[in-house]
Amino acid sequence: MLTDHRDWHHGQLRLPSDPGAWYQLAAGGGWQAVVADTTHPIAHDIVSARTEGRHAGRTAAWCALPFAVPVLCALATGPGVAALQTAVKAASAEGLPLHRSVVALISPGEGRLPPSVKAAATMLQSQVSAVITVPFDPLIRTHGLAEPMKLGRRTGETAAALMQAVLDSAHRTWGDPLPPAPHPAALPAAGLPLDTARPDQPAPEGVHTT
Repeated sequence: MLTDHRDWHHGQLRLPSDPGAWYQLAAGGGWQAVVADTTHPIAHDIVSARTEGRHAGRTAAWCALPFAVPVLCALATGPGVAALQTAVKAASAEGLPLHRSVVALISPGEGRLPPSVKAAATMLQSQVSAVITVPFDPLIRTHGLAEPMKLGRRTGETAAALMQAVLDSAHRTWGDPLPPAPHPAALPAAGLPLDTARPDQPAPEGVHTT
């Protein structure tokens, strides 16, 4: 896992957009699992790929990687789940693997979930592998993950549940234990990661490897 420990006011790191580059990094580095945090709008990507006549968009490319379990994140609000439902419909129409996807609903504040969020979560249960509600943690809001040991107990329990949901989805799809991942062919130089490091090499400034 590559994570950025810089202050939030800094710009984003320069990272590759090709999902195959991240799979190449995982195979070259010898990690057993890789967590990639993307920020591209899924529904827009799917629709754009179809209207522009491209064979597959970025979302489809991520889903096509060996043993990939998509985690769809959305705010646990009315507008948040409405956007999520739109993305789910687009993914379903495109034939993407919703059955092995995990949904994470992120609570933006304290208090109970709105009825619309509860209803959406119930409806999604039959379409995806699991739906996990992530509780609000004020420490993350103010400091990000700079002080992970101070995160709330419920945050830690939910993180464990989310990780287990992803692993369960992978096992149901490909078996337990998972078979060895295939080694990818070499990517062109232009597609290789720019700001990443192997475990046996020093990480670039601003990147922390675990």
